[in-house]
Amino acid sequence: MYVAVKGGERAIENAHAFLADERRGDRSVADLSVAQIREQLALAVNRVMAEGSLYDPDLAALAIKQARGDLIEAIFLIRAYRTTLPRFGATEPVDTGAMDCIRRISATFKDAPGGQVLGPTFDYTHRLLDFKLMAERDTPPAPDAEPQAEAMPHIMEFLNKDGLIEAEAHSNSQPSDLTRVPLELPASRALRLQSLARGDEGFLLGLAYSTQRGYARNHAFVGELRIGTCSIAMEVPELGFSVEIGEVTLTECETVNQFKGSKTEPAQFTRGYGLVFGQTERKAISMALVDRALRWRELGEEDAGAPTQDEEFVLSHCDNIQATGFLEHIKLPHYVDFQSELELVRRLRAGASAARSEALE
Repeated sequence: MYVAVKGGERAIENAHAFLADERRGDRSVADLSVAQIREQLALAVNRVMAEGSLYDPDLAALAIKQARGDLIEAIFLIRAYRTTLPRFGATEPVDTGAMDCIRRISATFKDAPGGQVLGPTFDYTHRLLDFKLMAERDTPPAPDAEPQAEAMPHIMEFLNKDGLIEAEAHSNSQPSDLTRVPLELPASRALRLQSLARGDEGFLLGLAYSTQRGYARNHAFVGELRIGTCSIAMEVPELGFSVEIGEVTLTECETVNQFKGSKTEPAQFTRGYGLVFGQTERKAISMALVDRALRWRELGEEDAGAPTQDEEFVLSHCDNIQATGFLEHIKLPHYVDFQSELELVRRLRAGASAARSEALE
């Protein structure tokens, strides 16, 4: 806490009280409940959970309310709370192939087993304000949208069967946990994906867009985008087997990218991958594009010098909490630092003025 000036603590307490009053807003308007935020601002809740690395819709909604809708501040609150939680163990790897999908599309194959499931999407809506939403009345309930019961195998497997896409590498080694171990470079792909999964959506979107425009030459196809719920299982040592402890909603994206081949590999497609909490498809697609751009070295491609190919640049700057902390600290008191800089500039100006005076004599 900065208390460099007299009355600093009292000023901070008053600022907190003012913030609480502004958060509540006009008392003639009904107070916004956490349940309303959770149910009606679900996409904002999903982003907070994804970038906060904590799957809890209620807490994410609470953080959004506390932060007055500032999602990065809400993410900060969730991460801070997350550090206080005990850790009981790790769950089993999630089988996204068994996902109960509410949305599943492919831009590469029209007639995929299981079909194209549009689900809840803005893709086909007109971007016009719907003034009916301003009416203060409940809308009639929509028909129940049940997840697809038909099995939906991963579409990329059809390319894999013909050897047209690189085989996905699997490892039995335990990846590092970015939430407990500091990021080290060069990073493994598993560590990169962790960093991208909790990275800032806007930053990753900008990087992904740059790859499509030619910076890294990475214009991909969406092989598959699926959204749905997956069961979470955890092995209980006392029982000796795994039990389901719940389920989470996930968005998974796999992209298909061209690859001209190398001295050892024939021409084939390569993969980009994104997996994020909740319905966060823009983030998942961006993540997959950036993931593929960062793989240029392992695929034997040339370095195009694009920012998205620079692992240190991407991973060191994609975290919005780190970025916010470093950015916003400069608005806090730096009186001593500035006075030293001010004194230095005055000495330099005085020296330059004296030199000019001597030159004129």
